[in-house]
Amino acid sequence: MKSLFDNVSHQCSKIVTTSYSTSFSMATKMLSKSIRQDIYNIYGFVRFADEIVDTFHDYNKEQLFNDFSKDLEKALDLKISLNPILNAFQETYHKYGLDKHMVDAFMKSMHQDLHKQNYLTDLEYKEYIYGSADVVGLMCLKVFVKGDEEKYNALKESAMCLGSAFQKVNFLRDLKADFEDLNRTYFPNTDLSQLDETSKKAIINDIENDFKKGLVGIKQLPLEAKFGVFMAYRYYNKLLEKLKKTPALEIKSARIRVPDYKKVELLTRSYVKYQLNLL
Repeated sequence: MKSLFDNVSHQCSKIVTTSYSTSFSMATKMLSKSIRQDIYNIYGFVRFADEIVDTFHDYNKEQLFNDFSKDLEKALDLKISLNPILNAFQETYHKYGLDKHMVDAFMKSMHQDLHKQNYLTDLEYKEYIYGSADVVGLMCLKVFVKGDEEKYNALKESAMCLGSAFQKVNFLRDLKADFEDLNRTYFPNTDLSQLDETSKKAIINDIENDFKKGLVGIKQLPLEAKFGVFMAYRYYNKLLEKLKKTPALEIKSARIRVPDYKKVELLTRSYVKYQLNLL
C-alpha cells in the first residue's frame, strides 16, 4: 500500500530534521500536529539539497545535484518518488499548491553554491537569499495559513524578512567554515579576511531590521503556527545577540552557538510569553 510507503517517507523527513538541526526540530515540535509533518517534509527536501553542495566533497557534487534535480522534477510530475524525502515533499507541494517558482528559485541558489564563491553586488546577494531562504519561508507560510491566499499575501513580506534574517544569521555564524573550508563569501562589499567591528555592525543592523519586520508577521500567524515560529525567532535572536557581543576577530576563528540548556530556557520563557499573550 502506498500509505505505508508515505508513512515511511514522513518518518525519513522527520529523522532528517531531528538529526541535522536540534533548534529547528525543537521549534517544529511546537507547531500544531496538523501542520508539523508538512514542515518536516519541506525541511527534509531543502536539507538534502544543501548537503549535496556543502558536504559531499569526496563525490561528484555536480552529478549528484543534477540527479537530485531530475528526481525532484519527476516527483512533482508523477506525484511519487522512490526517494522518500522527495516523496514526502511532493505530497506537501501538491497538498498546499506550492508555487513551482519557489522550488526553482531554491534549486537555483543551491546550484550556485557549486561554483559561485563571491557575491559582489547587493543584487546578487539578495537574489541568492531570496532563493536559499525567502522562498523556504514562503513555502512554510503556505502550510501555516493552510492555503488561505488572502492571509498568505498579507504575511508574505514578513515571512520573507524572517527567512532572510535566519539565513543572514547563519552566514555570520558560519563565517569561518564558509570562508576557510568552502572558500565562499556571501556578504557584498565586505572583506571577510579583514572583518572589523564596523562591518560587523552594519551586517547586524541589517539583520535586526529584518527581524523587526518578521516579528510583525509572527504576531498575525494562525494559532497552529504562532508559537513554533516564535520559538525559532527567539532562538535566532539569541544567536544574533551572542554574535553581536563577540569580537569580529573571534567570529572569524570560531563557530558561535547557543548551548542546549539555553535552548530549553528559551523554550520555557517563550512559552510563558505566548501563554500570557505577550508576543
